[in-house]
Amino acid sequence: MTQAQYEQCLENWTDREATAEAMIPLIGRLYREHNVVTSIYGRGLVNRSVISLLKSHRFARQIDDNELSVHDTFPLIKALLDLDLGPASIDLARLAGKYAQEGNGDLDGFLRKELASVIGRKGEKRQGRDVVLYGFGRIGRLLARIMVEKAGAGDGLRLRAIVVRKGATNDLSKRASLLRRDSVHGSFQGTITIDEENNTLTANGNQIQVIYAGDPASIDYTAYGINDAIIVDNTGVWRDEAGLSQHLKCPGASQVVLTAPGKGDLKNIVHGINHASITPEDKIVSAASCTTNAIVPVLKAINDKYGIVNGHVETVHSYTNDQNLIDNFHKGDRRGRSAALNMVITETGAAKAVAKALPELGGKLSGNAIRVPTPNVSMAILNLNLEKSTDRDEVNNYLRYMALHSDLHKQIDFTNSQEVVSTDFVGSRHAGVVDAEATICNDNRVILYVWYDNEFGYSCQVVRILEDMANVNPPAFPA
Repeated sequence: MTQAQYEQCLENWTDREATAEAMIPLIGRLYREHNVVTSIYGRGLVNRSVISLLKSHRFARQIDDNELSVHDTFPLIKALLDLDLGPASIDLARLAGKYAQEGNGDLDGFLRKELASVIGRKGEKRQGRDVVLYGFGRIGRLLARIMVEKAGAGDGLRLRAIVVRKGATNDLSKRASLLRRDSVHGSFQGTITIDEENNTLTANGNQIQVIYAGDPASIDYTAYGINDAIIVDNTGVWRDEAGLSQHLKCPGASQVVLTAPGKGDLKNIVHGINHASITPEDKIVSAASCTTNAIVPVLKAINDKYGIVNGHVETVHSYTNDQNLIDNFHKGDRRGRSAALNMVITETGAAKAVAKALPELGGKLSGNAIRVPTPNVSMAILNLNLEKSTDRDEVNNYLRYMALHSDLHKQIDFTNSQEVVSTDFVGSRHAGVVDAEATICNDNRVILYVWYDNEFGYSCQVVRILEDMANVNPPAFPA
């Protein structure tokens, strides 16, 4: 490498840094003034740093084999600001790709055609919807982070309260601390203040009432100015209609979402698959499990193209709070043994639960699980017998296409790196990530490896359900 090559390389980098830095205030203006959320293949760009923006662009090569340049997206961002857009969700990577194929060099004309339904609608607001988190554990706190991040001007999901049992005299400060710091997901991106007198937490300007209660039926939410609220039950204590209906006895509560598999006739919703089945008459729905959310989109994609005769799902799952840190009594088989020291074979209902979201696969899948000594990110191994023969490249190319261009692009992600390990998927917003390098195919038998952040990715799926129920989902582009 010559001195000239070295300096040219550094100059190229500083140029990209400067361009990314210039993008940040424009992305912020689109978000705050227009309610336009921008992303790159599902990776949000709002409130991101220069390096984070560059990494998001660099990531694009794992999806479509080409690194996305900030010089491709910067002109898009500038042009979007001139269109007086109303609320929208815009994936810049997909938009840039579509422009390259169809734009014919006319950026303004392309954008006006592609975004016609939201052009000139700046200032329009949707009717926001109140949300209450009943329980504030791992999933509850991640839901809070996501909703605060997406709060915008308050016309989407409005996190109004959390309901917990009081655990100590300094309970409020401890709750705030757990929201502020997370050993797996890192620090909260913003500021959190505490008002002990009024029992509130304020996170990035969102005032959240902390309500102490011992049961779900004893709260008058209207006393806190909360109305027509969706109650998100994160406790897992009640999983059937009778138990969860207790929430609906509370003034100010109108619907319930359970963040666990529902029992009985409750609808188990996997967003992207059967969320359209939710009606205004549905007072209680389940968001199923993290594993069900991870595998159902991939199973649907495979079944639609190749047909699934039968198969087995093996889940390699991070340990959870349900297990013991050291050996102690546990009502479940094997789960009493130390989670931090053992791989633990246990049951999973995910294979059976698939049929609630995809009835055509009813009775075709078996399943089991192994809990392993990691705190987050799990893997599902799908061992499937297909109706049609195929090969590894065809399956991988098909799943890459589904991750890029299908209606399941928010659920299915794709990686073809030979070096990725579980921690690389912490914070993934997709339900599952297909590991293409691990795919095995032999005639009509295929084995797929699907990573998933069983905490954050699942929480994103729950928020998508909430946005649909609240009717606050902005239109997504490109179509």
